[in-house]
Amino acid sequence: MAKQGLGFVGTGRMGSRMVRRLIQAGHEVTIYDTSEAAIAPLAELGAKRAESPAAVASAAEIVFASVPTPPVVQAVTLGPGGIIEGKRVKIFVDVSTTGATVEKLVAEGLAAKGITAVDAPVSGGITGAEKGTLAVMVSCPEDVFATLKPILEIIGKLFFVGTKPGQGQTMKLLNNLLSATAMAIASEAVVMGVKAGLDPSLVIDVFNAGTARNSATQDKIKQHVIPRTFTYGFGLGLLNKDIRLCMAEADALGAPMIVGSAVRQLLSIATASEGFDADMTEMEKTVEKWAGVQVGKS
Repeated sequence: MAKQGLGFVGTGRMGSRMVRRLIQAGHEVTIYDTSEAAIAPLAELGAKRAESPAAVASAAEIVFASVPTPPVVQAVTLGPGGIIEGKRVKIFVDVSTTGATVEKLVAEGLAAKGITAVDAPVSGGITGAEKGTLAVMVSCPEDVFATLKPILEIIGKLFFVGTKPGQGQTMKLLNNLLSATAMAIASEAVVMGVKAGLDPSLVIDVFNAGTARNSATQDKIKQHVIPRTFTYGFGLGLLNKDIRLCMAEADALGAPMIVGSAVRQLLSIATASEGFDADMTEMEKTVEKWAGVQVGKS
């Protein structure tokens, strides 16, 4: 596939790494972010600056967005100076976690201007974004997927989940629900073990050798909680947002979320306690406080 000009709105922790990979693959990328600190390193690599999402969408036919919340997605797509006002854009690709409800609204609004909306949320964190190993959950018309496939493969492994707006978002929310649940229950289990006098590293080793193994025991607790670094790289407040979105979508569908509701409650308390910008692994601290113990070194 011939290299082409792309647009990218939102060059934060995830977006910046995706843009970097696109540039390294030979694509010309026009970018916009509200933070100069986020733009400057990419501009040094050759990315072109734009003054607004609309300006990005006037420079490229395919425009990506990686922004933190559904209201921001709506603003950068349908709001004043948004992507909808672009003169060249034909395809909008949302790699944010937006939720199916808002994604459908965005798709409907852009369709009125002849722009096809693609939801392609990603999972895999900062490391996956850097290495190009993200799981990319795509829903869009099949012909559009064929167009995007060579580009999206630069950032990760593709999963074509459906043709309707919002199906990729639903898949992402389910993924994050399971990830959050694993972290929540593993936090409780390890804290209980420590309070009973067990070594937390041994507890995790046993879990990982048997049927209790999950993403939290494999990738989070031993690497980020026990050393007390809490540097997994995904924000507690953002995870809380994602689980709240998931609960809302489940409620709209009439799908039961008994365990999910308990996880949402723990996340809400942990976010209030540790702060919106805390690492998701810091939900362990909330459980520690209730138990009166600490997992790992002082």
